[in-house]
Amino acid sequence: MRDVYGVAAFRSRQQVLRFEAALRQRGVPTQVVTTPRDISMGCGLSVRFPMERLNDVRRALLANNPGNLIGLYRAEYDRGRLRVSPV
Repeated sequence: MRDVYGVAAFRSRQQVLRFEAALRQRGVPTQVVTTPRDISMGCGLSVRFPMERLNDVRRALLANNPGNLIGLYRAEYDRGRLRVSPV
């Protein structure tokens, strides 16, 4: 079974919580998660979101301008292995 989702990684936990709130205000389902190991930088927490809402996430980034963004990633969990790539 495949599980594909987006991850917004930040250097600051405060930014993670602010960005999650901004996405929720836009109606994007989110979850604060542990940052995947392949994204070795950051505060250890990230925002998980559905990949089909990537455009909404990008618009929220432009509107909120979080200064501590590491990047947006596509995470795919397939057959017991997590693969992460930048989007």
